[in-house]
Amino acid sequence: MRKKQSGIIYYTIFSMALLSFSAYVLLDTFVIPHAISQVQTETRSGDKTDNNQDNQGMLGKSEVADTSEETADISSADNSSQETDDTKQSNGVYTENSYQDENISINITTKVVDNTTVYIADVVLSDADFLKTAFARDTFGTNVTEKTSAQAEAKGAILAVNGDFYGADKKGYVIKNGTIYRDSVRDDAEYDDLVVYEDGSFGIINEKNISAQQLVENGAVQLFAFGPALVENGEVVVGESTEVGKAMASNPRTAIGIIDELHYVFVVADGRSSESEGLSLYELAQVMKDLGCETAYNLDGGGSSTMYFNGQVINKPTTSGRSIKEREVSDIVYIGY
Repeated sequence: MRKKQSGIIYYTIFSMALLSFSAYVLLDTFVIPHAISQVQTETRSGDKTDNNQDNQGMLGKSEVADTSEETADISSADNSSQETDDTKQSNGVYTENSYQDENISINITTKVVDNTTVYIADVVLSDADFLKTAFARDTFGTNVTEKTSAQAEAKGAILAVNGDFYGADKKGYVIKNGTIYRDSVRDDAEYDDLVVYEDGSFGIINEKNISAQQLVENGAVQLFAFGPALVENGEVVVGESTEVGKAMASNPRTAIGIIDELHYVFVVADGRSSESEGLSLYELAQVMKDLGCETAYNLDGGGSSTMYFNGQVINKPTTSGRSIKEREVSDIVYIGY
């Protein structure tokens, strides 16, 4: 009898330990934030913005700040970015649906496509430097997140959408604002990456075919690793049954596309609500083609899909299909100074 009781106790303890370990692994992978490096203060040099980074855990051709300090607490990034970005507000003219200055032109329209509300930002720039990306809390790492609107406000963004949620993965290229933060090839090579080069042009690449260092040497400034590519050479390149993982066919979506030199479109489609059903990837690709995109790419969607303009979120982000609420994400794409 005692042996049986001892066996039950041993089994119970082992099961609890295994469950605890499994819970920790899941939390460590998907919840617990791990800061790897903090983006340092941005300074202006002429008409361009120089981004100096802590050299811990990063590769690339950008010069890095000479510092002996350890990576700062994540919360400290909020203050440093706010202090510097307060000086970078634009002096353009806003209307309810547009923005205009000597370098940036933005016009926003909405339309209904397949029972879905779609927000379209048409953007024309004088220089590719005004198309930027940012990390949540100015910190590169895994599970470091912040709302799209909070990141946009910290950067003084005129327009912003959610990015590729790089922080949910531990592999895959991460190139932001000309610096390589991660150069390991992602395990899921099903989808290609979108590269934005220093002249503002777009390119679709597969990480297995070129190194991150070579991309930067070729002029890559931004890279998005989500996918899939929606439009290439002006033609839809996804099928009607193409989907991201096991997602539903109709979802909130975010996409970025290029029409012509320094002429871009940012698209966000609401979904998972009675007011807006959502789009399949094929339907999203068709929207991008109809807008005249030569190249278009699918960014993170679902509850992440958010468009920010003139100080506010203009779409209706849906968290888990239950409420209209912004999801915290790891990065954004934005237009600003």
